[in-house]
Amino acid sequence: MSRTDKTDPELAHRLSRRGMLGVVAGATVAALLGAAAPAQAAAGTEAAAAGKGRGRPVLPPGRLGIQLYSLRDKVSTLGFAPVFAELEKYGYDEVEFAGYTQGSAGPITLAQLKRLARDHGLTPIGSHVGYYSSDPNAYTFAQNLTKVLDDAQALGLKHIGTAAGPFRYGMTVDAMKRAAHEFNTYGAAARARGMKFYQHNHSEEFSFATDNPKVRLYDVLLRETDPDLVFLEMDIFWAYVAQFRFSKRPDGTSAPFEPLDYVLRRPNRYPLFHVKDGESDQSNPFGYRMTDVGDGDIDYQKFISAVTRLKGHRLAHHWQAEHDNPAESFTFARRSSEHLHSLREKC
Repeated sequence: MSRTDKTDPELAHRLSRRGMLGVVAGATVAALLGAAAPAQAAAGTEAAAAGKGRGRPVLPPGRLGIQLYSLRDKVSTLGFAPVFAELEKYGYDEVEFAGYTQGSAGPITLAQLKRLARDHGLTPIGSHVGYYSSDPNAYTFAQNLTKVLDDAQALGLKHIGTAAGPFRYGMTVDAMKRAAHEFNTYGAAARARGMKFYQHNHSEEFSFATDNPKVRLYDVLLRETDPDLVFLEMDIFWAYVAQFRFSKRPDGTSAPFEPLDYVLRRPNRYPLFHVKDGESDQSNPFGYRMTDVGDGDIDYQKFISAVTRLKGHRLAHHWQAEHDNPAESFTFARRSSEHLHSLREKC
């Protein structure tokens, strides 16, 4: 995201992600990569990891993923195979999809996609699918639940979710309850197939109900969804944007909250996280400018350590690096991995 960009980054993110879902693409020759991917990336990651202290690595082994939305430009021009090869070099363990076949590099089947990931040591861990649409044929949970779950099962996903806000019926308490009821239905259907349904937040989920400004919508969603059926993927960047935007109620009274506290109180509800960074900017209406992971002010040493040090939770969560609009997506992926692998717990 450009520092001079005047557009609403949250709205732009939602619209561009919506346009990406379900579009056709695939794999092409790795020779197209050229010099975009330095051969020393893996060695650089190891060197960075060795240079930041002697404590235990903050990042649990085998749990670093990336949301492929961040690499949509590379997938659309190069295909999945070269992209997966780069992610393997950079030390990634998992991938999260936002559309299984995006761009124009050629068709690819789910079986091929699953095999490509496996061949590069990557585990497909989750996917973002639309929540609802006015089109009865749309690839969304509301319109085509069976197809969505069939595809997720074909890829061997353990998680299947949506990055859409729970605002189908509005932003009242009752509207949130209605959305929660639908999420419970999707969660039950996912669980029947051995998967977990999850919802990924932006910042608006932490705003206040329009009919009861004392009530935070996210709290209604948590309360009204069955904890055995509906899980959350906290986008940490957007949660801290929400902290900046919604620490006061509409009448100006104080209503502070700490995103990490939500997780520490309910760690079992957060199997997935988006690790996205931002540079604090009080003049920005969102409070932050999005950056590559490690270049911003969100304390990931503290956040990840606090979660993974909970008893029984060292390997219970999956950490997906993401940037909505990186200046150079391979560079973002490489540097994010280096930074996260370099973090060490304080002795």
